[in-house]
Amino acid sequence: MSKPTSEWTVLSMLKWATDYFDDKGIKNSRFSIEWLLSHVLSIKRLDLYLIFDRPLTNEDLATLKPFIKRRAAHEPLQYITGETDFLNTKIKVKPGVLIPRMETEQLVEMLLLEHDNSEAKTVLDIGTGSGCIPIAIKKEKPDWKVKATDISDAALDIAKSNASYNEVEIDFFRDDVFSNKAFSKEVEFDLIISNPPYILEEEREALDDEVKNYEPAQALFCKSTDLMYRAIHDFSCQKLKNEGKLYLELHENNGDEVNAIFNKEKWSTRIRKDYDGKNRFLVAKKMK
Repeated sequence: MSKPTSEWTVLSMLKWATDYFDDKGIKNSRFSIEWLLSHVLSIKRLDLYLIFDRPLTNEDLATLKPFIKRRAAHEPLQYITGETDFLNTKIKVKPGVLIPRMETEQLVEMLLLEHDNSEAKTVLDIGTGSGCIPIAIKKEKPDWKVKATDISDAALDIAKSNASYNEVEIDFFRDDVFSNKAFSKEVEFDLIISNPPYILEEEREALDDEVKNYEPAQALFCKSTDLMYRAIHDFSCQKLKNEGKLYLELHENNGDEVNAIFNKEKWSTRIRKDYDGKNRFLVAKKMK
């Protein structure tokens, strides 16, 4: 990091790092340095624009320099700072769990909006990862009983830590909907929600480096869209109550394929679009 002619300030760092990230092929270069610098200074990102002339201390620079180096290598911002916002929560993330996306926020918002004035519900999140989905639901609906499962012990440890950090009680446990023994206990749910891995292996090379080189493959990729969603369908046939609803996040190109899995005599389904107008969600209601 070459020193400017005068001392480093917030403004000079923003300008220098934006150019540096541009040279390294980093998308959203300005946003990247704003994210990192606001984290180092413990302020809101937009508040940087109120302190352009603030000098950066040696301590600030010592913390920021390795962050800039990691970002220049295309490491996700969320892994560098170890956290991200998700709806009404602050979620801790690190390699081993998927970074929460805006589309998943929309999935949770959809569920909450459709049950805004409902009585207490029992909810299951399949493939919870960081725990962002059940934690956001529980914070909005503290009287609901929320459970979440994952096949990764490392992810469950992070999810439990996030629940504690956000001061909510979630029942986390290790289970696999592909297993015939999944939820062997006699239990049914009012609502099931899931953002399963839905990117096919052959699409890997088309992804950004910060996704394919850093985020966990088992949370991103599936060998078969049909097998993945059919397993969730079969599980929901057994464990979702009559009149209960299933909320799924989808690959934008697979809505019709996933919708076809659901028997129309037993399910009422609809495809919902994300904010970019892409077919991103399936909501399925189990009929009596």
